[in-house]
Order: sequence, then C-alpha cells, then structure tokens
Amino acid sequence: MAAADPHGEEYVKIIAIEDAIEAQLISSVLEDRGIPHQVYSFYDTAFNGLFQTQKGWGKLMAPPSFRDQVIGIVEDIRNNPPSSESIE
Repeated sequence: MAAADPHGEEYVKIIAIEDAIEAQLISSVLEDRGIPHQVYSFYDTAFNGLFQTQKGWGKLMAPPSFRDQVIGIVEDIRNNPPSSESIE
C-alpha cells in the first residue's frame, strides 16, 4: 500500500536514488522547499545489501503532483554537484 501525504494524495516512486549522500542532499532540498516526500533504502540486513546492488541504493517517493518539481531538483543536483569550495 502506498503512503499518502496530509492532503490525501498517494505517494508514487519518482526516481531511483544512487547512494545515501544523494538521498540526504535531495531530501534536504525537498524539505527546504516544502515538498512532501519519503526516501526508502533497499538495504536489507538479512541479505547484507544484496538488493542495493540490483536495484540501486533506494527510491524517492512523492505525490504525483510534485513529480516534475522533484525530477527537476534531482537533475539539477546530479548535474551540478556541490563542490568542496562551496562548503568553505
């Protein structure tokens, strides 16, 4: 069963997440912009992360009405990763 946001809209898979750092960065940007979302890791301790090698690190889910915004944000992050100079 899919989760639902406070407005009653069900969450759907929007994009695959490549790693934990990307998940944290994307989630932080989406929170700052008030976009409802959930990040799921495919890590399973019983299988020692086996599914992460097959499916990717995890997935990002959000209401379908936010799909274009989320994809735009993710593409921007992937195409313009933060540099160590921007942290200083």
